[in-house]
Amino acid sequence: MPTFADHVIASLKASGVHRLYGLPGDSLNGLTDAIRRDDDVDWVHVRHEESAALAAAAEAGLTGELGVCVGSCGPGNLHLINGLFDAQRSRVPVLAIAAQIPGSEIGSGYFQETRPQELFAECSVYAEVVTSPESGPRILEMAMRAAVERRGVAVVVVPGENFLAKTARNLAPTVVRPTRTVVRPDDETLAEAAELLNAAQRVTILAGAGAAGAHDDLVRLAETLKAPVVHALRGKEYVEYDNPYDVGMTGLLGFASGYKAIEEADTLLMLGTDFPYRQFYPQGAKVIQLDLRGEQIGRRTHVDLPLVGSVRDTLPALLPLLSVKTARPARDHLDQARAHYARTRTSLDALAVNDRERTPIHPQFVARTIDRLAAEDAVFTVDVGSPVVWAARYLTFNGRRRLIGSFNHGTMANALPHAVGAQAAYPGRQVVSLSGDGGLTMLLGELFTLRQNRLPAKIVVFNNGSLNFVELEMKAAGIVNYATELDNPQLAEVAAAIGLWARRVERPGDLEEALKGAFAHEGPALVEVMTARQELSVPPAVSVEQARGFTLYAIRTILSGRGEELLDLVTTNVARRILR
Repeated sequence: MPTFADHVIASLKASGVHRLYGLPGDSLNGLTDAIRRDDDVDWVHVRHEESAALAAAAEAGLTGELGVCVGSCGPGNLHLINGLFDAQRSRVPVLAIAAQIPGSEIGSGYFQETRPQELFAECSVYAEVVTSPESGPRILEMAMRAAVERRGVAVVVVPGENFLAKTARNLAPTVVRPTRTVVRPDDETLAEAAELLNAAQRVTILAGAGAAGAHDDLVRLAETLKAPVVHALRGKEYVEYDNPYDVGMTGLLGFASGYKAIEEADTLLMLGTDFPYRQFYPQGAKVIQLDLRGEQIGRRTHVDLPLVGSVRDTLPALLPLLSVKTARPARDHLDQARAHYARTRTSLDALAVNDRERTPIHPQFVARTIDRLAAEDAVFTVDVGSPVVWAARYLTFNGRRRLIGSFNHGTMANALPHAVGAQAAYPGRQVVSLSGDGGLTMLLGELFTLRQNRLPAKIVVFNNGSLNFVELEMKAAGIVNYATELDNPQLAEVAAAIGLWARRVERPGDLEEALKGAFAHEGPALVEVMTARQELSVPPAVSVEQARGFTLYAIRTILSGRGEELLDLVTTNVARRILR
């Protein structure tokens, strides 16, 4: 007779799942044996359960299908938690199967006992315990449905003996597929939105990840309203390409042009974004916010008109109600924003060049070279910190490329595990990880995962010997850098010892050859690039507090006897810009 574990695997397979990420353990024996006996579902063996959850999140984010990760009892499933927070905050459907100690021992302080349903409550939309094999199928179905429909994490906690328990022979697999719905405001509310937009003189659009699937209508909207389009980071891959109205990003990682286009608007139209930084919203402008989740509206700034619906469903209904703007204030606002963006883009591009012999290598140059050489349908994964800054400013998208990162949760070390999930989901597609040296070494064991699972991901390491973004935050706070230096071995040698194709790049002139070699290699590859440590990546609008902080940092650095560090910072950044 089939076991409950057999039912789990059959149900996952029937619901479009092709692989599970995790580490084995005795409490998982029933489940791993069921996978072994099935020819259609793969086990992706990672080296840390956090990576399993991050990999599942990347797969779910790319495919839109359910991603699945697994952890054994106690410490095993506890390791999942950081990756599950990332999946939950990225709003991707992930099922976590958390094995538990024997049910008869729960509450006794048994070896490795924890309470996963309580531990995971904050990072899930559903968390429940399978108390018997009879309750298991129903709980599994409810968990899968919650993850798919609410686009979040669902946790099923299973005492190990329940995986091995027999089920009825005629128990059909559970099939859970996403439903399709149309969600938009009613006609009266849309008419009110159109009235506000038609009366506005200077409209700016701020678009986020919720604009996925609405690219062409968004461009038509911008043309109708003569509105510059600013994108949030998670909206970059959906908004920026083939869009003459895009004027860049705003926020801590953004451009001056994006900030200025919002600051000078009399009406801000927010489309599918929960952009978190309140200091970058306009003062005195009317705000219309459209979001699929009504509870998010008004969390960051005042909102004059809330709209609940998807961008994809709402724009086709809104566009016919809008008048094409021809008056000069609207055209001037757009023209000025586009001109400012052109100047800002030219300035940013000027920083992405490097003399063939000048070292250390500028990270902007590395990112721009990756962008130029990568495949037209490449998947980029990026570490939190300075790699995400360079990705945001120098990677370009075309409707086929994808960008995956921990943009809401902001965890270190996400890029390599995300690359594992992306490559497992798309084995024939180019996956490029932009990793920091701090992030890579935090979960270095996942290089072994690439080797063991024969995943041909390409890892580019920005090695500046420091926790670089933390150093920038310290400078902005007026604090002398401390405890941020990383004493790394040669990471390319480490990768080569593991069995990856690897190169270390110390001179700019060698970068292109190394990247071409890595991208052409059939298996996993790592390129370690020695980049400038003192490269500043400041936000588009520097506050008085930040300016004061940099001044305090300079004074304290000199007084602490580390004036050489300050001189290096000035030489690398200020003088370089003056000379340009």
